[in-house]
Amino acid sequence: MVPRQRVWAGVAGIAIVALVAIGAIDVQAKQKAVTSSGALATSPTTGVNPTLAGTRSSQVGSNGAAMLAPVPASVRDVRQLATALDVVIASSGASVGVTLVELDGVDPLDWSLNGGEVFTAASTYKLAALMLEAENIATGKTDPSGMVCFQTDDYESGWFDDYQEGACFSRNELAVRAGIYSDNTAGHMLVRDVGGAAVIDAWAASVGATSSQFFVGNTTTSSDLAALWEAEAQGDMGGAAAQAWLYPMLTGTRAESGVPAGVGGATVVHKTGTIDLVENDAALVTSGPDGAYVLVVMTDGLGGTGGWQVIAAISATVWQFEAARSQ
Repeated sequence: MVPRQRVWAGVAGIAIVALVAIGAIDVQAKQKAVTSSGALATSPTTGVNPTLAGTRSSQVGSNGAAMLAPVPASVRDVRQLATALDVVIASSGASVGVTLVELDGVDPLDWSLNGGEVFTAASTYKLAALMLEAENIATGKTDPSGMVCFQTDDYESGWFDDYQEGACFSRNELAVRAGIYSDNTAGHMLVRDVGGAAVIDAWAASVGATSSQFFVGNTTTSSDLAALWEAEAQGDMGGAAAQAWLYPMLTGTRAESGVPAGVGGATVVHKTGTIDLVENDAALVTSGPDGAYVLVVMTDGLGGTGGWQVIAAISATVWQFEAARSQ
């Protein structure tokens, strides 16, 4: 199918946006002009056409990833990535949303497949709560050693069972429980500590996550979660101090079968979400083949092992796309 193209003019230059129709899947990609140092350029993008045809493959490797051929650095073929992921997704039968944001290198992409589709957030709401808590700590608004006391309304069955009226936990401990273990009661306590659901939603919207009701409603999109990670990684939400507190809470978690399973040993800072037939993973890959990138995958319709296998296969496909970029 012939892709449709739009060109959007922006303050930092011109972004080329490719809209690729593959079946019923909505694919969008933005490519920004950058300088050799990686900063946004002030002149329009030249010599880059992300819709140029490249080598495609519908073969699937042993890890479930669609096989990609190397792409010259001068050509960023988003259709190749879209086609490869379509193979993975179509074979799964699940509803899937994917957003990829490249944070480093030349001509970084901001790419999504069904990125605006609303999914059940599940425990990814804890990512927003943890990020806001990290910002509050970094700016001196709250103390990481300060105590938050359990209230009956906080309770939801989860990893830990030592909650009782009057029991108090430090923000550090709650963050470990909510991040590493995805404990539900700890997540509820953090939401309350940062000001509640409305405060989280308004704060998230201020950095680009405008389509989510993270706690009440429990809905989000892959693009919204990617916007949070992009702002965090760029230091817009408390900078290095926030990252130093947050990242250990989201690394080496009890759920590493999604995005981390598809990368080549890189450190992945991420938050998963699981409920019923939903499996989600919102991740920052800190050292990809050509620099850091954000990858968010939302799934509905499989759950369990099947859901994680789809996320891992998408992650592996993206990793190959990033590796081809660096060649």
